[in-house]
Amino acid sequence: MNWQKYKIYINGSPLFITSPEGAESLGYKPGKNTFVAPFNGKKKMIWNYFDLLNKSKADAVVIHAPDVEGLWQEFQNCFKVLEAAGGFVTNDRNEMLVFYRRGFWDMPKGKIDPGETPEIAALREVEEETGVRELVLGQFICQSYHTYIQKDQDILKKTWWYHMRTSQTELIPQTEEDIEDIAWVSPQSWLDTQPKVYDNIRDLILEGLPLIQL
Repeated sequence: MNWQKYKIYINGSPLFITSPEGAESLGYKPGKNTFVAPFNGKKKMIWNYFDLLNKSKADAVVIHAPDVEGLWQEFQNCFKVLEAAGGFVTNDRNEMLVFYRRGFWDMPKGKIDPGETPEIAALREVEEETGVRELVLGQFICQSYHTYIQKDQDILKKTWWYHMRTSQTELIPQTEEDIEDIAWVSPQSWLDTQPKVYDNIRDLILEGLPLIQL
């Protein structure tokens, strides 16, 4: 993965936290719908871009600083941070598991409970949401980041994603979690149909494709 450090989706648009060199390698140029700027050290700058993306779409926002981790900490300090974990689940036919919920195709994930590791939380969430229990935990794939507003509070969700394999084919959707449909699909063919899927899930699928081919 080479997102030059941190890629956060805000209202469907990507905001990158990176270094000056990372910003250059991303290739974005300032324009009508693209914003590239050095961090001025003030949280107001972060809030202004967050507000901009919540009110409209942009191709990208790139904020850069020599101290990337310091900038990332400043960004996180603007939100209530929630940690979650989920599974990129594949079967013996190299199909992946997806489900349809609230207007989008998604993958199983959920909040990490107190005392849980991300790995244990990911396995639990997959079992609860899909009914798949014969799971073999594979390698860590990536973290994804997105924001949302809940009860007038700005939330940054950080999700740990793991590859998992199963020989179980039966799926039992957790309908109380609003899962309307659930399926095994061939990843690339499915993506080629342009399904309505969250951008961070699309990124995850592209990142996980090489694992299916192992």
